[in-house]
Amino acid sequence: QVQLVESGGGLVQPGGSLRLSCTTSELALEYYAIGWFRQAPGKEREAVACISRSGDDGMHVEQSVKGRFTISRDNSKNTAYLQMNSLKPEDTALYFCATGPWYSDDGCDASEYNEWGQGTQVTVSS
Repeated sequence: QVQLVESGGGLVQPGGSLRLSCTTSELALEYYAIGWFRQAPGKEREAVACISRSGDDGMHVEQSVKGRFTISRDNSKNTAYLQMNSLKPEDTALYFCATGPWYSDDGCDASEYNEWGQGTQVTVSS
């Protein structure tokens, strides 16, 4: 099973920013759509954002974070990113990246993503 590695999480005050990274040494991410998902304690996993293989063919950001979060990728670095600005306490969660075979403008369906990382914790608190 492919190991994706997320990094960049941490403790941040409300209104602060973090940039999460997702990479792996085990496959070329350029052939896969990338999705970011999160799961807060006691809640179900939810989609955050996803991006097409090239990044040029589309990206989708969920309404709950739209305008605050940006997804991007640099295939030359085999890395995807989630820039999170204006963080709120309700953004506190374990954030995961995952690879999928295709991207859809309709949204980021976790069931279509096959390889997952272990997650990086984001805590927004004063």
